[in-house]
Amino acid sequence: MGIKQVKRRSSKLSISKPDTAMQSSQTYNFTRKKVHLFVLSVMIFGVIALFGISLIMRGNFSPADESPQFYSIQVLNEFPHDPQAFTQGLVFAGNDTIFESTGLYGQSSVRRVALQSGKVEALQEMDGSDFGEGLTLLGERLFQVTWLTKTGFIYDRRNLRKIKKFTHQMHDGWGLATDGKVLFGSDGTSTLYLLDKRTLKVIRKHVVKYGNHEVRYLNELEYVNGEVWANVWQTDCIARISPKDGTLLGWILLEELRKGLLGAGHRGIDVLNGIAWDSKDKRLYVTGKLWPKLYEIQLHPMKKRVNNGAIKQLCVP
Repeated sequence: MGIKQVKRRSSKLSISKPDTAMQSSQTYNFTRKKVHLFVLSVMIFGVIALFGISLIMRGNFSPADESPQFYSIQVLNEFPHDPQAFTQGLVFAGNDTIFESTGLYGQSSVRRVALQSGKVEALQEMDGSDFGEGLTLLGERLFQVTWLTKTGFIYDRRNLRKIKKFTHQMHDGWGLATDGKVLFGSDGTSTLYLLDKRTLKVIRKHVVKYGNHEVRYLNELEYVNGEVWANVWQTDCIARISPKDGTLLGWILLEELRKGLLGAGHRGIDVLNGIAWDSKDKRLYVTGKLWPKLYEIQLHPMKKRVNNGAIKQLCVP
């Protein structure tokens, strides 16, 4: 038997009949492995827990941490629009039909308009003391608010007959929209209101901010794919807002529309106002007060980030 064979046998014997010292060493090694496994398990659990907390926090607060997106537009179609219509609310109702609320004392109305021709097919004139504002369609009824008051009106969509008058809890009446479950309202401040569709009482409200700046003058509203879109009065901007918490999700920049009208000689136009969304065919329409045209537009994300100072100047009066 060579030396290597003797070593193998000795080793084999020592394993089969360990002495006390070897037993202590094995016990120590086994205990140390248990400790290592325990520490490793605690570390893994801690990482998982931290990751889970991070996801929860991200789920609750991510919109506030993420920068708003910016969108330019492409005009797909242009349609005639009554240049005497001081547009305050715009609603797409299917079959190329638009409902529109117009303002100004003595000129306010609710009307049904043919999209393709711009022809006013039905008209409900308002009292001279009422200044029409935002409009939305919920089922078979049109809801409209009025300026400088806490009152509004409900109309039958089929014939525009006034059904009843209601009161609300906003400071003023500017914009209305709906997702079919609640009504969204604006009153010219930075607050987005959620109203019970039956009682018209405020059930929640959110202050909309861009960074640390409140986005005031939220005006005409539209519910689009889970978001509330708002014209910002006296600007060429539409704010995309989360109805869950009021987070500002993005800006749509439309200054080229007004510039185009002015360049074509339409000097009597007022500000951009009026958003209508065709949820079935995914078509988006916009117009403005005293604008001779209504536009079908498509959004395009802007690849180059817009300077914050420029956005504040354009969109945050």
